[in-house]
Amino acid sequence: MARSSGRGAAIDIDKATKRYGSFVALNEVSLHIEPGEFMTLLGPSGSGKTTTLNMIAGFTEVSSGELRIGGESVVGLPAHKRNIGVVFQHYALFPHMTVGKNVAYPLKLRGIGTTERDARVALALDMVKMTDFAHRYPSELSGGQQQRVALARAIVFDPPLLLMDEPLGALDKKLREWLQLEIKRIHRELGTTFVYVTHDQEEALVLSDRIAVFNQGRIEQIGSGRRLYDEPETLFVGRFIGDSTILRGTAETSGADTSLTIAGDRVVAPKRLAGGGTPVMLLRPEKLMLRRPDAIVPTGSNRLRGRVNEAIYLGSGSKYEVTLKDGSAAIIRSSLEEPGFSIGDEVDVAFSPNDIKLLADDGRADINLT
Repeated sequence: MARSSGRGAAIDIDKATKRYGSFVALNEVSLHIEPGEFMTLLGPSGSGKTTTLNMIAGFTEVSSGELRIGGESVVGLPAHKRNIGVVFQHYALFPHMTVGKNVAYPLKLRGIGTTERDARVALALDMVKMTDFAHRYPSELSGGQQQRVALARAIVFDPPLLLMDEPLGALDKKLREWLQLEIKRIHRELGTTFVYVTHDQEEALVLSDRIAVFNQGRIEQIGSGRRLYDEPETLFVGRFIGDSTILRGTAETSGADTSLTIAGDRVVAPKRLAGGGTPVMLLRPEKLMLRRPDAIVPTGSNRLRGRVNEAIYLGSGSKYEVTLKDGSAAIIRSSLEEPGFSIGDEVDVAFSPNDIKLLADDGRADINLT
């Protein structure tokens, strides 16, 4: 099962819509996934990501639009004829079968002979580091071990496409983080196309080549994790990917600048909002400085007065929530070298105008972020 170029299948979704009566679960979604790519479908509950995965798998029919796998239309093709590996959050292992027999089951269905079947099972179990557990039953395994068996069963028949639906959601944090790296390693070794569904933004950032962010049955933005974090195209993406501070106020434009007046304080950004609309400002926690009132900050910095509402020690630094004068919250992450603050402290939140992301307030950013 060594990696080979071009083994993964390309996926092309073109204006796919899924309706349940009058309810539109997916609204003209288009998405191209490269062969061998690790694509994550990310979004809150009910955003359409699992519906998209189920359409690719063949568990849900497309109401309208096109879906191609490996260049061939699969609209109307039953799930069992698509040759796709699937791993669910609930592992669906056969309790009466040993680990080895569970992994061998897809090969048996495909009529693979005993000798080749045993060799493939051994390779798959070795890949997920479960060789020593081949004779155990699922009830004798931990949750993480069961998940690795489910992964081995999904890859043992060498599918060109592997779908994973919240596969780590039931595991504890440490185990989840370890398995994320294992999944990343297996993807590199196989060269298979992976499509992964999660609502966990950190998981998406760790695993993915690219991420498609879903909201209300549509894709808001597609890009690398870095691109989505540094250059969100919508306010929803900016809020959903990572922590952020959102500034709203009375907007004015002058030349190339946009300013917001927030509870009497003026904040300026050296840019204008493309396409019009009501501008809001987004700032990432690491771009904000927390200082004592009226302390010296870099020349040209914006600053807003507030009060520390929460102070959390993170080991590598601290995270603060500051309530600003207009009642909104600012999230600041500081390093160990910076001075500490306590709940109730009066502070100034300072930041460079160049670190502001100017976005349109389209009224959708506060909807269903969980």
